This record gives sequence, C-alpha cells and structure tokens, in this order.
Amino acid sequence: MNRSDVIELLLVEDNPDDLALTLRALGKAGLSRQVHVARDGLEAVEFLFCEGAHSGRNIAEEPKVILLDLKLPKLDGLEVLKRIKGDPRTKLIPVVVLTSSKEQRDIIESYQLGVNSYIVKPVNFERFSEAVRHLGHYWLLHNQPPKIAE
Repeated sequence: MNRSDVIELLLVEDNPDDLALTLRALGKAGLSRQVHVARDGLEAVEFLFCEGAHSGRNIAEEPKVILLDLKLPKLDGLEVLKRIKGDPRTKLIPVVVLTSSKEQRDIIESYQLGVNSYIVKPVNFERFSEAVRHLGHYWLLHNQPPKIAE
C-alpha cells in the first residue's frame, strides 16, 4: 500500500445525516482524502483488527485518529472503545468520541476506558463544521502519536 492509500482517519458513524455533515466538514477543511467510514461498531472492530471483509488489511497501518459515535448498532461505541484500548496493537491510537450524548455516565465511562477527547456534536451546522475542522487539523496535522510496534 503506498502512503497516499493509508487510512488516516476512521469515522465510526451510523446516522446518515451526521455522516454526511462530518464528511462535508472534513472535505471543506481539506481532510477528506484518507477517511474510512464504518457504519456500525462491528464494522469498526473488523476494520481495526483486520477481520471479516477487512482480513487482507495490515493491522500495522492504523489510522492516526478514530472519530467514534457512541450510539451505534451491532456493537455500541463504549464496547468498541473498550476493545480498542484493551488491545496492545490498537490501544495507542487516539480516539475522539463525537456524539450527541451529554450523559455524565457516558462521559465518565469513556474517559475511564481511555478516550482521548469527548466532544458533544453541536446542533448548528456551522458550529459542527467548525468543530470537525478543528478536530481534524489537531489530530491529523498537529498531534504526534507514538508509533505502534508490530
């Protein structure tokens, strides 16, 4: 896989409207070329751990950041987060929860499981777009994550 094909951002979102808004905001920020979308928690786990339809993917080619919704079908976001942070191959990948949930129990559990940031989706498109742009710039361009050893 050449460098331009490497997935830099894994977006885990099941809501088609939120997905379209997020991709549009990333596109406006010039950050949409290397995004993989998982539409449920199981698909996210299979992508990250190279299982199922993603069994041919190299696990060492991890995304720079994961944007994770919490309310997902098949496997909820907290379970996905638990699996990511519980496996030495993926635990250092930064995970940003991007969700509509303001529930304290979700926020607390996310941080207890090792989330790097918890963002409540703004309702207003302009604010949402600005938040996604800032997230993308910070995590993809400015943050320096450790390299995960194979």
